[in-house]
Parts: sequence; C-alpha cells; structure tokens
Amino acid sequence: MRVREENCNMILLMAVTLFSAIVAIIAGVWQGPQSTAAEASPRDKPPIYLAADRAPIRVVGAPFLPNLNPRDR
Repeated sequence: MRVREENCNMILLMAVTLFSAIVAIIAGVWQGPQSTAAEASPRDKPPIYLAADRAPIRVVGAPFLPNLNPRDR
C-alpha cells in the first residue's frame, strides 16, 4: 500500500501531530496533578496597578504618523 503523492503532506502532518500529542500526554502524566499548596498566596501575588496610579510618561521624539500614501515620502 503506497501513499499517493497528493496525500503525502497530510500523512506527514498527521504523524507530527500524533507524535506531539503523545509527547504532551506523557509529559502531563509524568508531571502529575499540582497540589493546592503550590498556588501562590495573596501576599505573594504582585500588586495590581491602575492607570490612575501611574505617573505620566514623557515621550521623546517626533510623534508617529502613519504613511497613508506610500508615493509621498
């Protein structure tokens, strides 16, 4: 049984996908489930900064103007 030339790329894609899925499943089983103690406590999480809390940013240089007409440079 030979694979026709039209189907060669699909067979290769299927083989790579199957191999990648098997590797991912084995890695997931190998690692095992995570315990709840591994989760970060609220004290370990980084603080959330709001836009109002930030200092204004100074932009140096010319403002960006998109080139809408490529012939005019």
